[in-house]
Amino acid sequence: MNVKNTGTLCALGVLGLMAQAAHADDSSTIKVGAGIDYTTGSYGTSTTTDITQVPVTFGYDIDRWSFKLAVPYIHVDGADNVIPGIGPVKNNNPKGRGHGKGNGNGSGGTTPTTETAGSASGLGDITAAATYEAYRDTASQFGIDLTGKIKFGTADANKGLGTGKNDYSFAVDSYKGFGAFTVFGGVSYTWLGSSQYIRLNNVFGANVGASYKLDTHSSFGAYYDYREKASDTSFARNELTGYYAYKFAAGWKAQAYVTKGFTDGSPDWGVGATVAYSF
Repeated sequence: MNVKNTGTLCALGVLGLMAQAAHADDSSTIKVGAGIDYTTGSYGTSTTTDITQVPVTFGYDIDRWSFKLAVPYIHVDGADNVIPGIGPVKNNNPKGRGHGKGNGNGSGGTTPTTETAGSASGLGDITAAATYEAYRDTASQFGIDLTGKIKFGTADANKGLGTGKNDYSFAVDSYKGFGAFTVFGGVSYTWLGSSQYIRLNNVFGANVGASYKLDTHSSFGAYYDYREKASDTSFARNELTGYYAYKFAAGWKAQAYVTKGFTDGSPDWGVGATVAYSF
C-alpha cells in the first residue's frame, strides 16, 4: 500500500485529501476529477468568511512518480483581510475584495481603520505537485514519499482571492500498514511568497492520521493537520478532517469529508466532496 500525500491545497484540501486517502490500489495511470469544498469561520475577525471552491484535478502516475494538478474556481464572501489558504493577515491592498477600497489593516505602516467585508469570485491558485515513492516495502506495508509542490499565484490579489505570489513546498511523508489499518504522517516546509501588500513568513507543517479499509470498495479515516502561522499577526492552523471514500463503479471513486478547525488560523468547519475517474 502507498499513501500519496500532497498536503492541503489552497483552502480546499481536495487534492491533499484524495492523496492521503489513496493507497495506490488501482493500476490506472491517468486520473481526472472534480469536487466542491465549503468552509466558514470568523478567523478572529468580527465577520464570518465563507469560502467555496470548485476544483478540477488531473493526475498521472508512472513507475514511482505521481504528478497532480488542481485548477479551482473560487468564491469568497467575508472579511477583506482573510486570504484563502493563508487565513487572516495584514493586507494593505487599496482595492480590497472587489469593492475598490482598502481594508485599513495593511502591512505598509498605515493606521488600522474599520474592518470591511465583501465578496468576489474567479480563478483560484493553480497548484502542481510531484511525488516520488522513495521507499516501499510491500511485505511490511511501509513506505516513504517525497513531494514537491508549487502554488502558482493565479488568484486575483485585488479581489482578495489570493496573494498573487507563488508558494513552494517540500514534504516528507510515510505510512505503515497493519492489515486493513494504515497509519500515516509527515512534515513539510513551505516558502510563502510575499507581495508589496502582504508580508508572509515561511512555515513548517505536520500531519498525522489513520485509515481503515472496510472492503475492496470503501474506506474511511481521519487526520490532523498543523501549520505555523503565516505572518507575525496571524494564527497557526490546526484542523481535524474525517473522510469516507467509495469506489462505486469501474474506474470511479467518490469521497466526502468534514473538517473542524481549532484556531483562528483555520475555518470553524468545512465540508466537501470529490469524484474522480481513472483510466
